[in-house]
Amino acid sequence: FGGMLADQILGSKKAVTYGAILLVFGHLGMTVESNEQIFYLSLALIVSGVGFLKPNISTMVGALYEEGDPRRDSGFTIFYMGINIGAFTATLLCGYLGEQVGWAYGFGAAGIGMLFGLIIFLWGQKYLEGLAEPPSNKYLQKMNGISYESWAYISGIFMVLVTWFLVQNSQLVGQLLGGFGAIFIGAWLLYALFRCAPDERDRLIVVGILILFSLIFWALFEQAGSSLNILTDRGVNRVIFGWEVPASMFQSLNAGFIFTIAPLFAMLWIALAKRNMEPSTPIKFSIGIILVGLGFLALVYGMRSSEGLQTGVFWIILIYLLHTLGELCLSPVGLSSVTKLSPQRIVGFMMGMWFFASAAGNYVAGLIARATASDSSGVSNDVFDLTQKQSFMDVYTDVGLMAIGCGIFLAILTPILKKLMHGAN
Repeated sequence: FGGMLADQILGSKKAVTYGAILLVFGHLGMTVESNEQIFYLSLALIVSGVGFLKPNISTMVGALYEEGDPRRDSGFTIFYMGINIGAFTATLLCGYLGEQVGWAYGFGAAGIGMLFGLIIFLWGQKYLEGLAEPPSNKYLQKMNGISYESWAYISGIFMVLVTWFLVQNSQLVGQLLGGFGAIFIGAWLLYALFRCAPDERDRLIVVGILILFSLIFWALFEQAGSSLNILTDRGVNRVIFGWEVPASMFQSLNAGFIFTIAPLFAMLWIALAKRNMEPSTPIKFSIGIILVGLGFLALVYGMRSSEGLQTGVFWIILIYLLHTLGELCLSPVGLSSVTKLSPQRIVGFMMGMWFFASAAGNYVAGLIARATASDSSGVSNDVFDLTQKQSFMDVYTDVGLMAIGCGIFLAILTPILKKLMHGAN
């Protein structure tokens, strides 16, 4: 919905600004520990803020490049690197403050960081050179004496209230994901078949297929925030140079690898493009999905080869590295592909579908994480024993093999998809 409002009324710049304001209030609200409803309201503000910010800031990056510009994938990789510099520092600082000092301090630091981000964005808007302005003068028009721009902001408050209810009813969220997914897929297909020229139709179909495969990737990759974090906390020897590293700080590995490796990927894609050797977008997706599968299989190997319950910290670092390499092959490339394959008039909606697939992937990730917690021994899941270790290994083996199979299947489909892209690679 944030993408649709930007496409029709607000433009990317106003939508991102509004989303960032909601995020600031949401993170700062998380510092209130004594009231459960304020906690849920803060989560709702964060969710709604992301709905306005995330698809539109990516659309904004795409608008910086002309159609056919070979630097687009590398530009998105640099954009991705910038995001993860923030993620790396925030995870280390907020994770440490949260576990060692108090959760209010960790969330408060996140809110202050978000406020600085908003200030920097407002200061730097002059560099966008008018590329993210409202698509028309519709935002100035009025309905019932209120401008469409104001109605868009009011609808954002309505989103917060609806989300406030939804975050307290996770089962309903799963049902809504399925229902809205069917609606969005139907809208995508109808638009592609009846509102697009043949070339646009074919490219839009490719976008939809890539989004579907991204759902598979995120369902597996997002174990980092759930089951993989639990395994790190309970089943990994986290002592490094005599210090037991807090489990939450391992979340920074992904971001740290991204901003150190991303520049190499950016240069790699440009260098290969100059030699006409750059892999096509579907092949990059295929490599990303295969790498996430290999990460799980590598961790399972490390768990099997370790003595006792505790797995060596090397294997956790390795899975984060392999997953990050996969993410760099898929996520920034996916953002880029949505902007270059989608018709400009619905690029915000399609970017919203990309992140909707991420949401669905996160929901599936929760189901996978729940499977790792199965315990037939009657021991509490808070206690890590051999039964639970075996459960982790079984689930990770299954999802690892599934990911590799999906990646190979996408590689087989690549010649057909490249033809449908009509040169927009």
